[in-house]
Amino acid sequence: MAEMNTTDRRVAGRPWHSIPLTALSTLLGTDLDAGLSAAEAERRLQTDGPNRMSEIERESFWEGIWEELHEPMILLLLVTGVLYSIWGEPADAVTIFFVIFTLLSAEVINEARAERAIASLSLLAEPKAAVIRDGRAKEIPSDQVVAGDVLVLQAGRRVPADCRLLQAFSLSVDESNLSGESSPVEKAALDALPNVTPLSERSNMVFAGSLVTRGRGLALAVATGKRTELGKVAQMAREQEAPPTLLQQTMNQLIKWMAVVAIAFSILVPVLGVVLAHEQVKAMLLTGLSLAFSVIPEELPIIITMVLGLGAFRLAREHAIVKDLQAVETLGAVTVIATDKTGTLTENRMRLARLVPASNEARLLEVGALCNEAGGQRGGLLTDPAEVALLNAAEENNLDLDSLLRARRLVAENSFDNQRKLMSCVFALDGSQEVLVKGAPEAVLDRCLSQQLDGQLAVLDRAGRAAILDQAERMAGDGLRLVAFAQKTASISPLTQEEAESGLTFLGLVALMDPPRPEAKAAIAACLTAGIRPIMITGDHPRTAAAIAHEVGLDSTSQVLTGSQLDALSDDQLQRIVVETAIYARATPEHKLRIVKALHVRGERVAVTGDGVNDAPALAAADIGIAMGQTGSDVAREAAAIVLADDNFATIVRAIKEGRTLFANLTKGVRYYLACKVALISASLLPVLLAVPVPFAPLQIILMELFMDLAASASFVAEPAEEGLMSRPPRDPRARFLDGRMVRGIFTGAAGLFAAVSLAYLVTWYGGASQTPAARLAQAQTVAFVTWLLGHVLLAFNMRSEQEPLLRLGITSNRVMLIWGAATLAFVLLATLVAPLRPILRTAPIGLGQWVLVVGLAVLGTCWLEARKWLLARRP
Repeated sequence: MAEMNTTDRRVAGRPWHSIPLTALSTLLGTDLDAGLSAAEAERRLQTDGPNRMSEIERESFWEGIWEELHEPMILLLLVTGVLYSIWGEPADAVTIFFVIFTLLSAEVINEARAERAIASLSLLAEPKAAVIRDGRAKEIPSDQVVAGDVLVLQAGRRVPADCRLLQAFSLSVDESNLSGESSPVEKAALDALPNVTPLSERSNMVFAGSLVTRGRGLALAVATGKRTELGKVAQMAREQEAPPTLLQQTMNQLIKWMAVVAIAFSILVPVLGVVLAHEQVKAMLLTGLSLAFSVIPEELPIIITMVLGLGAFRLAREHAIVKDLQAVETLGAVTVIATDKTGTLTENRMRLARLVPASNEARLLEVGALCNEAGGQRGGLLTDPAEVALLNAAEENNLDLDSLLRARRLVAENSFDNQRKLMSCVFALDGSQEVLVKGAPEAVLDRCLSQQLDGQLAVLDRAGRAAILDQAERMAGDGLRLVAFAQKTASISPLTQEEAESGLTFLGLVALMDPPRPEAKAAIAACLTAGIRPIMITGDHPRTAAAIAHEVGLDSTSQVLTGSQLDALSDDQLQRIVVETAIYARATPEHKLRIVKALHVRGERVAVTGDGVNDAPALAAADIGIAMGQTGSDVAREAAAIVLADDNFATIVRAIKEGRTLFANLTKGVRYYLACKVALISASLLPVLLAVPVPFAPLQIILMELFMDLAASASFVAEPAEEGLMSRPPRDPRARFLDGRMVRGIFTGAAGLFAAVSLAYLVTWYGGASQTPAARLAQAQTVAFVTWLLGHVLLAFNMRSEQEPLLRLGITSNRVMLIWGAATLAFVLLATLVAPLRPILRTAPIGLGQWVLVVGLAVLGTCWLEARKWLLARRP
């Protein structure tokens, strides 16, 4: 049986819903209590494959090369290579095709790096599945679920496989992805249904991709991946490309008009070369094609994709998993972070602090253990830490939970929700119905008619309620999380939820402690320094919220606005008050959505954290929705742009810093790239206007493009964050990317490089009148080529920061740029000093005086920017 393949694990002619559970357990070789062993699960995973609807096909290197060969700019380069083969020397043709292959390889490798980074992010962001293996509950990636796994189903989680239900407590599932009906379907752990039962009526089954909307349960996985009902109907469509981000759209528009300008110059320079400098038509045609390839900024979208993709991968290493590349752009523009309290600002590791009243301690521990959604699993992965804390407290006080469970039978469980703010369990006990309830003190007290004091029942009047709430206020002021408990006994059966949760007897309060994270205070301070206003939105008691806010350094002078107070405010009133309110308590996900909308009206860019099903609207409405990776529901993760792997507020702050760094580096890289393009156009145009030949051979132009692309796409991505980055105000995302300041930076950088190259070329040209025309041109072009290569390296180093001098940044702090600069310098020396390479690269030997000219102009043409930064830095 253990060797049977999943596709064979079915009684002939009998679908899964019709097989009795005992037979199904035997058929799948599963212990329904302990689940599969880890070894057996691994064996089945290897045999049946991962639990995916389709496999992602990876493009090979040569497939990438073939795809790149269809790009317009590469076709242009190929045409140049073909013309070289026809009109030039064979060595020229070999060289240019080698350069083409090098360019293609660099392009494919760079794109593959970005694609691998983004693909790895999608794997990190995959939903998790809760399973029982070797008798213990654990979380695994959903694609590792195998047939025979025992799954733990919880509200807010997607069902990872087709399953037969083993247990179901108030379980409802949204099967709209299969049936098209949006209404949740009630489920029950029935033993077997007739073979002909329609899919929509198979109440003892849950199907892959369905969403658990209410309740909890245990289920046995019977089919995974392509063998699920969803897998059968899903079309094996190819993976769709993500839509372009706003920045990519802006760059595409920029490319269109820059391409027109570049093509115009690429035509103008050869025409003027023929007319004014009397150059050969063939040579000018090759020059024009090479210029067109080099000056059209077709690399901009690739640079942006690389920066965003690799940047998102760096964010993942900071435990912030990016699902939408748009979020990388937006991170640096956030002005408000609306965060939850529990688990984000606090450790989410609850422990029992107090039981009130002391006379009811034993009963409070019993009710806390029985009315509990942890289901006996205390691994900390699958349940609310408060539930685990209650189970641990019962165990620490030697409560025999097994005996209590054997004495009664669970009839119904009404899960907690944000509207009722409580949960209830109904047990059959000694011929009657025992109802146990726990929840927020206000919500539980509203449903109580009596209270138990010293083993006696007493009427709970208005004064009694006020006294209990006052005590709760004082305890909450100490930062404790309060849970109220109540009970009743009923003779009627079955009880509706409303009947079960009314006419209760109040038992007491349980106080739980959840200390703030040690790093939360520093993270809040970093937000405030960065011009970001953190606000807390929690469902906890106002005094608890205020106490935690004070401990983490949140604006504790701000008033605490409760959910009921918020309900009483109109939208206009809320829009006025959100600018001065930092703490919201007893808030629901609906309140969170209203707060986000009000902040948007006030012009704020909002990041919102959430973990529940009902948080999805607020996460979707926010500029950046941030879901909790450990405690978050699948719905919240799907609605969010970023998933926090560690549920930590400090991770949000680190992600914002990383987002600011990425955008700053992108700006630097694009500014440098366009400055080089402008300098190349200008340096090529000026000589022909003076009736002088063009300063670069076609092959040299192509090589210059290769070095320039590597700098813009790889070196600037690796630039570390500048000092003081988190002391600047957030960037306005509505501001134009190519604004006046950036345009000035482009032309300022281009002007120096253009002047250096043009002056070096013209001085050498006019100073070489005694040479033969060919030797004169070769030497002048070599001087221009070398000046360009050295100058554009120095320009890249100077453009690492717009304000910070290079020595303060540290010349060696960007190792990628250092390696690129060293490689360029080595190429310069090889191109000029190694005699066999000179005919291939169209270079000539240059003397000491020319080296002094080249180095001097390269330094002066670019390093004046560095001198300017030093002067500005010395200003008071």
